[in-house]
Amino acid sequence: MRIEILGDITQVETFASGRGIREMARLQKAYGRGNWRKRKGVAEVRLADGRVRLAEIHWYEASGIGRKEYKIKRFLD
Repeated sequence: MRIEILGDITQVETFASGRGIREMARLQKAYGRGNWRKRKGVAEVRLADGRVRLAEIHWYEASGIGRKEYKIKRFLD
């Protein structure tokens, strides 16, 4: 699902890091070595069909690499 994040992401939490990330080998191969963390937060998103919804989103993040692979986990509105 293609999404566009509108505005800032709020209520950001880290819920996995280091060995707690099952996808670590794939992330390092695709984007490079780094201090990877799996994070979640709340943001307004624009869906592919143009609708704007409030959603909980998850992504991977590493210092020097940035945020990668956003995905919607659930809608909050």
